[in-house]
Amino acid sequence: MRFDHRFRSIAAAPSMRAYEADGVVVRLDFFEHMLRVAVLRRDVPLLPTWSVCPNCDEVPLAGREKLSTDGFALAAPVVTETEETVSFALDGTSFSIEKKNFRITARTDRGVLYRDRSGLAYNFAGELGAGSAHYVQRFTGQRIFGLGDKSGPVSKSLRRYSLAAVDSMGYHAAYSDPLYKQIPFYICAHDAGAYGLYYDTYSNGTVDFGVEHDNYFEPFQSVRFEEENLVFYLILGTVPEIVRRFSALCGPIAPTPEWAFRYCGSTMEYTDAPDADARLRGFLRQCAKTGIRPGGFYLSSGYTQIDDRRCVFHWNTDKIPSPKALAAHFDAHGVALIPNVKPAFLTDHPLYPTIAEHGWFLTDGTGAPACFPFWGGMASYLDFTNPGAYAFWKDCVRRQLIDNGYRHIWNDNNEYDVQGADVFACGFGRPIPANRIRPLFSCLMARASREACIEAGVEAPFNVSRCAIAGTQRVASTWTGDNFTSFDELRWNHKQAMTMALTGFVFFGPDIGGFAGPQPNRELFLRWLQYGVFLPRFTLHSWKPDAPSTMPWLYPDLLPAVQRLFALRDAMVPYLFAEAERSRTTRDPLIRPVFWEQPDYDPESDCFLCGDRVLACPVFDEGAAAVCVTLPTHSAGWTLRGDGDPIAGGTTVTVPCAPTDPPVWFVKADYPNPW
Repeated sequence: MRFDHRFRSIAAAPSMRAYEADGVVVRLDFFEHMLRVAVLRRDVPLLPTWSVCPNCDEVPLAGREKLSTDGFALAAPVVTETEETVSFALDGTSFSIEKKNFRITARTDRGVLYRDRSGLAYNFAGELGAGSAHYVQRFTGQRIFGLGDKSGPVSKSLRRYSLAAVDSMGYHAAYSDPLYKQIPFYICAHDAGAYGLYYDTYSNGTVDFGVEHDNYFEPFQSVRFEEENLVFYLILGTVPEIVRRFSALCGPIAPTPEWAFRYCGSTMEYTDAPDADARLRGFLRQCAKTGIRPGGFYLSSGYTQIDDRRCVFHWNTDKIPSPKALAAHFDAHGVALIPNVKPAFLTDHPLYPTIAEHGWFLTDGTGAPACFPFWGGMASYLDFTNPGAYAFWKDCVRRQLIDNGYRHIWNDNNEYDVQGADVFACGFGRPIPANRIRPLFSCLMARASREACIEAGVEAPFNVSRCAIAGTQRVASTWTGDNFTSFDELRWNHKQAMTMALTGFVFFGPDIGGFAGPQPNRELFLRWLQYGVFLPRFTLHSWKPDAPSTMPWLYPDLLPAVQRLFALRDAMVPYLFAEAERSRTTRDPLIRPVFWEQPDYDPESDCFLCGDRVLACPVFDEGAAAVCVTLPTHSAGWTLRGDGDPIAGGTTVTVPCAPTDPPVWFVKADYPNPW
């Protein structure tokens, strides 16, 4: 029956209910602080999850059964049923469900918190097109947060986004979409409270927060996915509680070594140069000459070149005659090297025939390797859902990198641009169209890299992945990709960081100074550094083919101001490291919007919290000479840069801040200056 599906009860247990209508099963699982809803077609197998990992260290390599209750704190609410309705309460929120079309409503003492759209909220019989869909009521004045690295304002209301991951080099953080992360989790906050929704899927989709209007329905927002089955978590609590609970849902956060919080150098210029070894060693000399103390250096993929092609796990010994000697040289200077690896093998890569012979690539309908445009030509992607390919990758990481002295891995270009349904993955013995699990490959790649390091005895490996899904934080940190250089982008990168902060990641940040586009001018260079010293990841990275790379000594006459900023960052490192370790326990983001502590604070504010004690107040406007900020509410007040008399919360202050000045920050007055 189209648009009129009458559900009946088919199973019941203290923490579970299941209902069926017209070949569709809806299952409810009751957990502490959250409700899991599964809308399942009987004729479509349910894929595993690699993201949900409550109270366990890791999911099995082949995935976890998506409806498993292992690790959850189960709830057993009193459920009341009639022929027409189901009702129960969770975490002080009352739920009622209309069995016709299974419309869910949740209420708090302040009103309706969550409600499925009237008429039809789910795609039970294809009435709403292909794939799965979920439509929910949109509330006046609501604010939307989350979705990973999405562009635009911190609050995503009245925006539409693609749920996909692509290599978006030179993107614009105000509007480019999609970007590198695929994390279908968002928070909706309005007058009746807040709720979070996490959709446990890796298929492409779209999310619409009020762009679409339909005369036949009340205002709504929606998500749509190519996957036919739909499993989502409705998470209850305040905004901070929802972020913490979502983070806990995804399992433990990998530790970040303390050195990674220091300045880490990076540029494509050095490894693309024919004298890469000399340029890299010169970086250390220049750091020593200028008094800059790096913690690491990201080794871009130029070290793998054969002619103009980048061939992962190949060492170009014309550029770097002895990889072991280079690693030993950096190690002797206390600087970690983080080599870049990519999951695509060009068709003329020396290893290509071996991988193809073993069937370790994604395949086309004939079983042959599927080929795609990649950096330097056509290439095939390694299939990390094939146990043989997974083991092969780990072996390459060990033999080509770890055995040569490289103990940390930069997993790059791993968005898997596989669009068509005619490309297949092994699926750990359950073949599946690769486009249904595109971003999963990046997580498995990062997991394999980390496992290779740990199995080789590397202590505290630092693993970073550009593409990420929910759960990637168990095995890797991330960054926000190949950004563009401009003053406008600096502010939008900040908003992007606040968005990432509400999605379960602790260590991340942009390329300081901008990756693509023009060279930053003198003012922008300093303003970006003033901002960057408060971010978890403090890395200048760029590709400027017609200009020098963005390095600390870019403008020699500005070096004294730059040295002061780098000295400030060095002083901050113990605080940042301690706060990151605390975040792994508390699940609080390391950097976060001010409304985390003061809900009525403007979510689009330029200032932000850095750890538990510090309010950072950067300058994002070209030509500005001061910072004007209204201090958040705090009982003891705030001190400017940790010194002087306390200033009451709620006070608006203006602090002079020229580009060559120290940045502006405030410290909670009941804490000592943290550095």
